[in-house]
Amino acid sequence: MKASPSVGAATAGDSYLPGNGNGGYGVDRYDLDLRYRVATNRLDGTAIIRATSTQVLEKFSLDLSRLRVDKVRVEGQRGATFRQTANKLTITPAVALAAGTAFTVTIDYSGSPVPRPSVWGPVGWEELEDGVLVASQPSGAPSWFPCNDDVADKASYGIRVSAEQGYTVVGTGVQTHYRVSSGRGQWVFEQAEPTASYLVTLQIGRYVRTELALGRVTGALVYPPALKEGVLADFSGLPSMMEFFEASFGPYPFPEYTVIVTPDVLEIPLEAQAMAIFGSNHAGGVGLVERLVAHELAHQWFGNSVGLASWKHIWLNEGFACYSEWLWSEHQGGPSADSLARQFRRHLVGQPADIILGDPGAALMFDDRVYKRGALTLHALRRTIGDEPFFGLLREWVATFRFGVADTDAFRALAAGYADGSLEQLFDGWLFGTSVPRLP
Repeated sequence: MKASPSVGAATAGDSYLPGNGNGGYGVDRYDLDLRYRVATNRLDGTAIIRATSTQVLEKFSLDLSRLRVDKVRVEGQRGATFRQTANKLTITPAVALAAGTAFTVTIDYSGSPVPRPSVWGPVGWEELEDGVLVASQPSGAPSWFPCNDDVADKASYGIRVSAEQGYTVVGTGVQTHYRVSSGRGQWVFEQAEPTASYLVTLQIGRYVRTELALGRVTGALVYPPALKEGVLADFSGLPSMMEFFEASFGPYPFPEYTVIVTPDVLEIPLEAQAMAIFGSNHAGGVGLVERLVAHELAHQWFGNSVGLASWKHIWLNEGFACYSEWLWSEHQGGPSADSLARQFRRHLVGQPADIILGDPGAALMFDDRVYKRGALTLHALRRTIGDEPFFGLLREWVATFRFGVADTDAFRALAAGYADGSLEQLFDGWLFGTSVPRLP
């Protein structure tokens, strides 16, 4: 049922995350002031959210999970009210907001953050043995701050964090300030580039930091001291990887790139805006994670700078990052992208034919076949149009949708300009068929 014109919809309308996101406005900026105690997992926060209404709003909602709201203020008004459910905060301004109005809401909240349950497992804020890891893809951001948790709603961020002295805090954005006062560290981060809420992160631990020159980009490795030797060995290839990806895709889109290695074991690495998070099991010093390092770095172009209009287009994130692994292997003198593509195609032929890459459904959106079939789609396109047009297309894709969102139709339309003939059959077969097409 369509929402009333004066009430913001309680979700963003993405069928993959039917309870997430909110309608009636778009967020321009979040300023988060977070006071955290590691010893007790206690978070006291203030979120200042600047947004613009897209319709008349008598009320509007935000996503917030299992944290208690203490106070809400709408700038320029007195008497705003609110109510909470397990995962939503609904705010009623004292005076309705006209369409096209820039407004600011301040929310004081507190509690002990926990991961948010999802069909893909718990996501969001997670206590480590001695610290915190935040991995929010796709729906975990509300576990630690009130937000419009819509993959297509990007905003800038200012994040201020205080925690016990002795811990290092790494947050999304460029660190602009650090000091110690009364036994607590105070950290400030500024993320100017538009960022989806699921890509915003905090990492807190007993870490050390090693600066890493990545060409014109500032780089850093952050890790527990005991893992130094393995980390420095396994991530030593990042400078040459950055150089290759910039030549292939265009300039790196952010001012910094930080890799964090946690003391805990992680099943898979995780990307965040201008950042990647690895587990201690990924830093053995024997070079076994190079493929994963390439995958997470590639996400900064594909998924982070160029975001998704909705989650059904996830192949534009994961297929591109997976294909970047193959490109790096080829560049380094390992198996070529073509040999890897044919190897993985043979593997896919033996898998169930029950996935549609262009709309895999929520249950299968992180299925490995989305990654591999997405990469195969790109390789089929490369084989069809040739290397020079293919890499020209990737660079134009990244430049055209820089810091924005895009969908499958936009990629198909852009690709058509790089082909001598029609690409409709190629895309229809790979994206919307269930059988595995042959590679050109």
